[in-house]
Amino acid sequence: MKNTSFILMLLCCFSLAINAKNTEVYPTNWWVGMKTNSIQLLIRSTDDSFTTDKININYPGIAINKTYSFPNSKYIAVDITISPETAAGDVIIELNQKSGKQKIKWPIYNRRAGNGIQYAQGVTSSDFIELIMVDRFSNGDTANDKIKGMRDQSLNRKEMYDRHGGDLQGVINNLDYIQGLGVTALWFTPVMENDMEKRTEHGYAITNHYKIDRRYGGDAMYEKLSNQLHSRGMKLIFDAVYNHIGSFHFLELDPPANDWVHRWPEYTQTNYREIPLFDPYGTKSDKKKMSDGWFDKIMPDINQDNPFMANFIIQNCIWHIEKFGIDGVRLDTYTYNDLNFANRCNKAIMDEFPKISIFGEIMVHGVANQAYFEQNNIDTPFKSNLPSVVDFQSLYYGIIPALTEPFGWKGGVNQLYYTLSSDFLSKNPMQKVLLLDNHDEARFFSLMGENAEKQKIGFQWLLTCRGIPQLYYGSEVLMKGFKNPDGLLRADFPGGWKEDEKNAFTGKGMTDDEKSTQELVRKLANFRKNASAIKTGKMMHYTPVDGLYVYFRYDDSQTIMCVMNTSNSEKEIDFQKYNERTAGFASAKNVITEEKISTSQKTVIPATKMWVLELSK
Repeated sequence: MKNTSFILMLLCCFSLAINAKNTEVYPTNWWVGMKTNSIQLLIRSTDDSFTTDKININYPGIAINKTYSFPNSKYIAVDITISPETAAGDVIIELNQKSGKQKIKWPIYNRRAGNGIQYAQGVTSSDFIELIMVDRFSNGDTANDKIKGMRDQSLNRKEMYDRHGGDLQGVINNLDYIQGLGVTALWFTPVMENDMEKRTEHGYAITNHYKIDRRYGGDAMYEKLSNQLHSRGMKLIFDAVYNHIGSFHFLELDPPANDWVHRWPEYTQTNYREIPLFDPYGTKSDKKKMSDGWFDKIMPDINQDNPFMANFIIQNCIWHIEKFGIDGVRLDTYTYNDLNFANRCNKAIMDEFPKISIFGEIMVHGVANQAYFEQNNIDTPFKSNLPSVVDFQSLYYGIIPALTEPFGWKGGVNQLYYTLSSDFLSKNPMQKVLLLDNHDEARFFSLMGENAEKQKIGFQWLLTCRGIPQLYYGSEVLMKGFKNPDGLLRADFPGGWKEDEKNAFTGKGMTDDEKSTQELVRKLANFRKNASAIKTGKMMHYTPVDGLYVYFRYDDSQTIMCVMNTSNSEKEIDFQKYNERTAGFASAKNVITEEKISTSQKTVIPATKMWVLELSK
């Protein structure tokens, strides 16, 4: 009996050692059959130092190449190789700590099926993206509004910078609405853990790259959402942050060494100036401040020259895509990264997932400035491999001035014409992501002076111009707000909370303008799904005349004529003036109103209107 008790005790101790709660491994798992089969494990103890960096792994197909110790003896890094013949299973890692030997499990799995077909499919000009801030869209599970032990316990919808309680279940509950609107891909601001003291609603101060925030529903809910999207033929976009972490990230609170983020003698903020990175007359000090300065006091700037930190970020991006079935990657604050590192990370992602899409946030001023950071046709010493960008130029120097400035040689809709004409700088203009607004920009409706007709022109341009259109949640129902002073651009979607009096999902309490704008988006976006000319066709535009801008999307099977009248007076349309594209067509059908027009006769478009016309022979 005594022997039996002793054996049970030993087994219990062994079990505790195998499942130790105070040691973490990053990445938390990997997969067999990956091209990325040389992995650097970062092992962290939360309470007990390692006495040596020597470890043991006795698992068929896994070889230890090198181990590393750090000034902080609670960390070890281990380079391993996973051979192609390795079978999935639990790898046992044996460690040496002050308290004795410890064994921990590190799982390797079989890959998910369908790389490039069922996931990592890429987001293309055939898609329509919706950007959602999860905390502000819909509260589907009130039980996770506050999570015990997390630093931010705010929950107050009256305060714009507190948490409001939206979650992934709320998104799942409203997928019928989203898909019915014509959306084919969802992009969320980061959903990884943001265990910061305040301002956690946006998600960009990540504190653990390997956990989905529990206030959104955690890993299981994110995977459930991914599965539901793919079952509907929709796609999921991951918002990756290469540039910084949150100040409560364990790699900042308890770093392996002091050089994992950029350190300055005193707090130094980035100058937010991308120009020194390519300026032939620029200074090294300005360049260093741009790339190494901190984005914010609560966002330590990642030192991408540190090979361990670089590996941590690259492996996490690959892990996230494989783990959750991601189809596209949006890269935050792209211009602030070390660009050689960014190229390396982009290549690692594209090597593993050849069909995936990657687009960067290039919030700069000037088409050439933007083109420098993407695949381009410019002869410069540095060549970016970034396939695509969020096209802020067509927003700042395009559709906004087109609808807010008087027409002139340089002003009004001519700015949109000039900006799009500069597409010769880019390798992939059809992959640019178009937008009217987002979580950092004022709502388009507010910029338009709350003019619903101008908002409708904006949407018709967004859904017919070259590139990939991106909707910011709620703009289809005329949500408004500026960034300062109230931050209303991040307000809650009406109807996402049970107590809401207005419900944009059902139409309850909505105005006629809100309903008609929502219906316009729904009708045009769903028309676009079957419009080859818009999705993949060519573009041709005519020089604007007196506020009238005409452009065509066309291919061998379809021609779409887009007529934008930005002036305050009606304009005559003579179809014969555009005979390079109208020749041979007898009629035109307004996609929104379904009204038919004869192309053999002149017609008149009212002031501040846009027509999307499908031509027929």
